[in-house]
Amino acid sequence: MTTRSLKLPELGLLVFLLRGKPGAERLLALLHTVEVAEIKPGEIGGLRFTSGQPHRRLGERIANTQFLDEDGVLVFASLYLDQEGELYELDYWKTDDSPLRRIPAF
Repeated sequence: MTTRSLKLPELGLLVFLLRGKPGAERLLALLHTVEVAEIKPGEIGGLRFTSGQPHRRLGERIANTQFLDEDGVLVFASLYLDQEGELYELDYWKTDDSPLRRIPAF
């Protein structure tokens, strides 16, 4: 699995999603150092945050939003933590199941 740093639009979306959430300050402070892997590269999917912790699993959804992709199709986005309260996954999907073209500025 190839990992990378966050792209600027992803970072903006994450800051928007985390704003005002419990523990947001700690999570926001980590965003400049996190590594992510695309869940389904080139397709609808999202990002999985990498971690050195073994046996991570999906915890709670802490935020969600929706926006229009540049083609006018509605996109839903949800941010999840793992069982330890660390960033786990950013999921996004378009209502027509087509690939996401771009994340708008938040």
